[in-house]
Amino acid sequence: MPSISIPLSDALIGSHICLDRIDVQGILRRRLLDLGFVPGNIVEVMQKSPLGDPTAFRVNNTIIALRKEESSLIFGEYVGSDET
Repeated sequence: MPSISIPLSDALIGSHICLDRIDVQGILRRRLLDLGFVPGNIVEVMQKSPLGDPTAFRVNNTIIALRKEESSLIFGEYVGSDET
């Protein structure tokens, strides 16, 4: 059964996502790549702000908050969660 790629904005808190595509452009793309948002890396969804935007993600022991408009352009496959 093939895995389904989902945007980070749809991932649940505590889930781990293996990145496979980043559709962000420009300076933000370069910054995200420098921080470790590269295909093959695992991103953990840490927490959402009280109003739901932005969301904190951990990649390479760095925590970064991304707005929904940015995280909806980063895709990956679910590989587990803190509970499994």
